Amino acid sequence: MQIIMRRKVKVAVAGVGNCASALIQGTRYYNGKHNHADASNNGIDPIGLTAYNLGGIEPGDIEFVAAFDVADSKVGKDLSEAIFAKPNNTVKIIDSMDRTGIKVKRGPAFDGIGRHLSQKVKVTDRQVADVKQELKDSGAEILLNYLPVGSRQATQFYAECCLDAGICFINAIPVFIASTPKWQQAFERKNLACAGDDVMSQLGATVVHKTLVKLFVDRGVKVDQTYQLNIGGDMDFYNMLDEERLEDKRISKTSAVAAMANYEIPMRIGPSDFVSFLENDKVCYISIKGQYFGGIPLELDLKLKVVDAYNSAGIMIDALRGAKVAIDRGISGPLESISAYCFKHPPVQMPYTQAKSNFIDFIEGKRER
Repeated sequence: MQIIMRRKVKVAVAGVGNCASALIQGTRYYNGKHNHADASNNGIDPIGLTAYNLGGIEPGDIEFVAAFDVADSKVGKDLSEAIFAKPNNTVKIIDSMDRTGIKVKRGPAFDGIGRHLSQKVKVTDRQVADVKQELKDSGAEILLNYLPVGSRQATQFYAECCLDAGICFINAIPVFIASTPKWQQAFERKNLACAGDDVMSQLGATVVHKTLVKLFVDRGVKVDQTYQLNIGGDMDFYNMLDEERLEDKRISKTSAVAAMANYEIPMRIGPSDFVSFLENDKVCYISIKGQYFGGIPLELDLKLKVVDAYNSAGIMIDALRGAKVAIDRGISGPLESISAYCFKHPPVQMPYTQAKSNFIDFIEGKRER
């Protein structure tokens, strides 16, 4: 019998929070009883993924080979334990998880722990790891940045480590790397790929908001004003009580919506408050006011409630597989199609439907980036 060797995607992760937990659980979930055999019986791919097999890569082909954090509750633990350690509070979608053999190493804190987060997270006193060497020794091909919002210095440090270690950088948070010419050129010079910035949920506040505004504009409705308010009860929202950490987050979310109209719309978008009992639930409120035929007023109000961490997990599985396709093709610099489909602040903004079409074309080899 011929044994087919599958292509592995070797991934390191910086920040072992709820999003990393959902992602890692998800790769096991879709590699177990909820696999392609189940989906094929219904003629559809599993819920939450663009495709079970994307570019010849399945979710179970994603292998986590290194992890970095600063929390005393996570550093030194096997990754299979660390993803469930407090203050993580997202729900479980797998009954149990085998040990990975990957111990979470301490990364440098820099600005990763803000004023509020320091009240909830005890920074370990373990020695800071040599991140660049750990990346090289692990065989990682991609580093995924899942640090807390506002971690500019720490994100730039990990981007530099990728440049030095010779691996791809995927930036899931609102610090501008893949969308900034300076960093784009740095990765191109090293013949390395990068993607980002700020992961866009499968069906989250930003993708819903930008799609609605695009619908209004396409249907001839003049949008007069709009706002988006978000509340949640996890450490991401607690961290964002530090108003000074939100500048890039507001820019990222606002630019995604603003790009859907060819005129300026008064808008206010961004995180609003921390509500502890919501835990990893996120509640979003969107309001749009406008005018249609004859100047008649129109108003839309929407409420969306999701489990926040899992809203990005499927998108990130797609982003990681797309990045692996790019690596195997020797593509360097910013991955425009992947970034536009999977992130809020990509190098090139575009409507969601166009971004998905471009992403699929890229996977199929019909588009260079």
